[in-house]
Amino acid sequence: MIGGHLLHGGDYNPEQWIEYPEILEEDLKLMNKANVNCVTLGVFSWAELEPKEDVYTFEWLEEIIDKLRERKIQVVLATPSGGMPHWLTQKYPETLQVQADGTVNLPGKRHNFCYSSPVMRRKVKQIDRALAQRFGKKENVILWHISNEFGGNFKDSTCHCEKCQKKFREWLKNKYGTLDKLNASWWTGFWSHKYTDWDQIHSPSPQGECLTTALTLDWKRFSSEQITDFCKMEADALREFSDLPTTTNMMGFFKGVDYNTLKNAVDIISWDNYPFWHERKDEVPEAVYTSAGNALMRSLKREPFLLMESTPSSVSWRSHNPLKRPGMHMLSSMQAVAHGADSVQYFQWRKSRGGYEKFHGAVVDHKNGSDTRTFREVTEVGKRLEHLSGGIKTFLNRAKAAIVFDWENWWSVEDTSGPRQDLDYVKCVTDHYRAFWECGLDVDFVSMDDDFSGYRLLAAPLNYMYKKGYSEKVRAFVEAGGTYVTTYFSGIVNETD
Repeated sequence: MIGGHLLHGGDYNPEQWIEYPEILEEDLKLMNKANVNCVTLGVFSWAELEPKEDVYTFEWLEEIIDKLRERKIQVVLATPSGGMPHWLTQKYPETLQVQADGTVNLPGKRHNFCYSSPVMRRKVKQIDRALAQRFGKKENVILWHISNEFGGNFKDSTCHCEKCQKKFREWLKNKYGTLDKLNASWWTGFWSHKYTDWDQIHSPSPQGECLTTALTLDWKRFSSEQITDFCKMEADALREFSDLPTTTNMMGFFKGVDYNTLKNAVDIISWDNYPFWHERKDEVPEAVYTSAGNALMRSLKREPFLLMESTPSSVSWRSHNPLKRPGMHMLSSMQAVAHGADSVQYFQWRKSRGGYEKFHGAVVDHKNGSDTRTFREVTEVGKRLEHLSGGIKTFLNRAKAAIVFDWENWWSVEDTSGPRQDLDYVKCVTDHYRAFWECGLDVDFVSMDDDFSGYRLLAAPLNYMYKKGYSEKVRAFVEAGGTYVTTYFSGIVNETD
């Protein structure tokens, strides 16, 4: 546990209410009433923190952090790279992402930047260092929250600009060494697509090559490593002036980034969990899927994790958005804690008056005040977490069973044109997880690169790709007494598909 107790609170966006000091004062009182002991600040505050290039206005943030300290509320402080201010994209248009078809994105949305951009990296490092210098030693600042939901730009979050093309080609040179080896590995003799010059290689594009599966797979690997390197760059910038731990909010079974790589860039795993409760009469499939997501996050480092975002009531971005029924918020919160979460945090504390998520659930809704069922249920969760903090020590059971879940296998099996076009890797994995869940058995998730020792049973559903050395690891596991369970369409291709 951070600070010796379970964290309870969530995303707080006071920059939206700077002109309403009475709202900010009310927030502080209501936080104490709701048993909130931690809030996340600064996730989308770049335009307020740096309204003009190299002009930092941190005073408002420091005042709020100090007022929170007076109320005994701790702070998870975010770096603001998830949302770019308009002055930055106006002055440095080269920071904007380029889509696979060559279209340059207009400003807006989130993570709409080129991960290769030297300008973007320089500007992010500057503000991260400034934040670390100013707030890295603040008494109630306990954790750095790096950016927000890496890879989550609503669509393809990779950049296909010329800088990224050049980096991709260098990445391929380092991996394969020669074009002959790349051509052999990618099987480019098919359709007469052999490369004779590195500059001929381009990222997958609907206007060009997108059916060479090994190219697509390597592009996804490269893009995931770019995101991980960007996160590491931010963490390194913070560590120049602060020794606080770092995290970034992941998204469970999210296809866009290999979390087995991203986990190495941060100290603590955290994630955003938004189950679709009450979508159907039978809640069990959603409970199983949510349980698997918690187990996946716990398994990344085999350590307790943080539930960084959840809704206290409803979301706003599905076709229909039911309010959690009475008791559901407590149940789903305790589900996370039972799986190893050291926190129950929300998006968001107070609903926005405008913008895309103005109807997304919040502890304090548009009615204001505490006289709502949501506020009362949040308060009850806070009380229970406070009680649990005094009576338990966080520890993890050592699971004897594990499921092989590997992002590269996911990319590969669902990208192939094979016997079936409807293969759903995550569904197959979570169907297997349900067998353990129904027996009340703990289960971890492992990648093909992980150590299998200590487990008695490995389940490897739809393990289409066998990475180099993986089959030898499986043989050694079985020869040592382990049981290996697999399915159809497994062990079909190597790591280059």
